[in-house]
Amino acid sequence: MNPLFVGIDVSSKNNVTYLMKPDGTKHSSFSVQNNLGGAKLMSEKIVSALEAMQLSGVVIGLEATSIYGDGLVCALREDGRLGRYQRKIHVLNPKQVKKFKDSYPDLPKNDWVDAFVIADHLRFGRIGKEVYMDDHRYKSLQTLTRARFDVVQNLTREKQHFANYLFLKCSGIAQDKDIANSSATTIALMERFETVDELAYADLDELTRFIDETGRNFADPAAKAKAIQAAARNSYRLPVTV
Repeated sequence: MNPLFVGIDVSSKNNVTYLMKPDGTKHSSFSVQNNLGGAKLMSEKIVSALEAMQLSGVVIGLEATSIYGDGLVCALREDGRLGRYQRKIHVLNPKQVKKFKDSYPDLPKNDWVDAFVIADHLRFGRIGKEVYMDDHRYKSLQTLTRARFDVVQNLTREKQHFANYLFLKCSGIAQDKDIANSSATTIALMERFETVDELAYADLDELTRFIDETGRNFADPAAKAKAIQAAARNSYRLPVTV
């Protein structure tokens, strides 16, 4: 099969497209909006090129660019007119495309050139099968697991930031293994008491009630209040301006 090669440089707003003939020469290039209407227009232009050159197949490639190419891939796969032709759609690793582009040291960096490089990579590259999953359940799972990973990473980072600031304000609490750095009680204490001395010498009964109300799960809030005050008294005293 001598297919048409289609390289697409994807962005959040536009998809720059390069259509390459089987011999490596240019058929056309154009830019369409990254939306359903743009995808339909791209498909029409691809089909028109296939009909004009009497080709029976097309190989389409785009870089994996966050989530910006997902809708386009789905639209191209489900397009009825394009479905009459033998087609393959490759979602390529950006590192793979970059390494191929390194063989063209004199090329400038812009979207039009990148679309050409992707098309040329499809023509020369040994890509055995479509780099895309037919079963969309896997895509859903991929999206959810990546979202969860990002949330966990962000939460871990923010907890570390809070622990650092907690050490500045009340080093003893930050060091005490029996006092959770990022618990609701610790956060409430830092908001309630402006300085470490206010916490260290607060009325014990009032502090106990405050801890009982904010924590609600301490077996002995009075003992916890004493431990917190002891940690506060052993903390560094920073200048008021700090």
